[in-house]
Amino acid sequence: MAIVKLLLGIGVIVAMIIVGVQVLPPYMNNYQFQDALNNQALAATYSNKSEDEIRDMAYKAAKEMDIPVKPEQIKVTRAGGMGTGTLAIEANYTVHVDLPGYPLDLNFHAASKNKGIY
Repeated sequence: MAIVKLLLGIGVIVAMIIVGVQVLPPYMNNYQFQDALNNQALAATYSNKSEDEIRDMAYKAAKEMDIPVKPEQIKVTRAGGMGTGTLAIEANYTVHVDLPGYPLDLNFHAASKNKGIY
């Protein structure tokens, strides 16, 4: 009986490691992408870059991080003037993970909003 419990415990630990190795990287990539969007929103609020230029910068950051997002999935909204308005960047995307016996779709919503100082 003790051997069965030991083997069952080892099996559960191995299963948790396998799931963690496959599920954790998309969450880490999303965290890095979110950080990149925050930095871009902060810098672009005080610049005269157009919404298309900001979208292109966000898409370039997503490609560098292997985020499966298309340029049309990235929404950039600017309200007000340079330094006085707000800038919002949003991207919705899904990452497919093939776990053994259980395919999984992880839905992410990366977003950042920055308000000008005035």
